[in-house]
Amino acid sequence: MQQRHSSASGRPSGTDGSDFSYRMVVDSRYTRVAKGKARLSALIFTQAVIHLIGSVSTYLSTTKEEGPNRLAVSSASLGLISLILGELGRKRSKINFLRVCMLGSSIAILLSIFCVVKANSILEVIRNPSDWEAEKFELVETARVLVGSLVQVFLISTIISLIDNMSPPKRAS
Repeated sequence: MQQRHSSASGRPSGTDGSDFSYRMVVDSRYTRVAKGKARLSALIFTQAVIHLIGSVSTYLSTTKEEGPNRLAVSSASLGLISLILGELGRKRSKINFLRVCMLGSSIAILLSIFCVVKANSILEVIRNPSDWEAEKFELVETARVLVGSLVQVFLISTIISLIDNMSPPKRAS
C-alpha cells in the first residue's frame, strides 16, 4: 500500500480541493428544524409557566361560597395538556402532536381571555384607581393573559414554520 505523503501545506496528497462537489452537505431545512425545535422548547416552557401562574391565581382567588372558576380551571388544564403533547411532538418530530398543541393551547388562551373579559376587573380599576388592592388577583390574571396571548402568537408561528420544515420537500413534476 502506498502511503500518502504530506505536502508542505499540511494537506495530504490526492486532496487538492477539487472533490468539494462530492462531499455531503447538510440541507438547510435540517438546521432550520433544529433551531425551530430549540425555539419551540423555550416557548412551551414559557407558556407552561404562564398556565401554572394562572392555576395558582385561580386557586388563590377562589372563595368558599363560589367555588373555583370552572372555565379558568378548564383553560389551565387544557393548556397544560396541549403543551405536554407539544413537547412530545417536538421531541419525536410528530406533526400531528404539534397541530394538537397549536389548537389546544389556542383554545386555552381564548378561554382565558373570555374569563378576563367576563370578570370585567380592569374597567373597575380604571374607574376607581384607589381600589386596585381589592382587584390585585384579577389584574395579575389580566397581565398573565396578555403575556400568554403574545407568547401564543410566537408559538403558533414557530409550530407552523417547524411543520413546514419537517415535511418532506415537494418534488417538481
